[in-house]
Amino acid sequence: MQDPEGVKMRSVNLAAAAVAGMAVALAGCSTVQSARERLVRAPARCVDQTVQIYFEPGAAEVTNEGRAVIRAAADGAAGCQVRSVEVVGLTDAAGAPTANLELSKRRAQSVTAALAAAGLPAAEFRVAAAGETGAVTPNGQAAPLRRRADVILHLAAR
Repeated sequence: MQDPEGVKMRSVNLAAAAVAGMAVALAGCSTVQSARERLVRAPARCVDQTVQIYFEPGAAEVTNEGRAVIRAAADGAAGCQVRSVEVVGLTDAAGAPTANLELSKRRAQSVTAALAAAGLPAAEFRVAAAGETGAVTPNGQAAPLRRRADVILHLAAR
């Protein structure tokens, strides 16, 4: 038979050890957390951003998904100086080269208008169209995902 006082004393010792162990663990977490914060920081806010806006085949109208990407890019540029914006319209290799060049121009223009409508701060816009240039690899394979406009926001801190 065990001594009731001994059982009580062991329980108190175990509880004290558990509290001490938690205190050490929490202190360790705090130290690890502060070390982590020193090493892992949020990326610099005003760095250049590149986004891609995809289109339906043969279309130059910005989709709902494309508008969401544009809004997110404009929101990400808020508080930054927008030095310049590059918009390059692209197409796949389907269709005639002259028609693809015209389609890529329309895509670049629609993305530029959508960027302005999303509230992107005024900046120098460079708009280009590549048509189907680069849509076929040197070995004759069609490059995937060419129905898009590439947008590069050149940002700087204010």
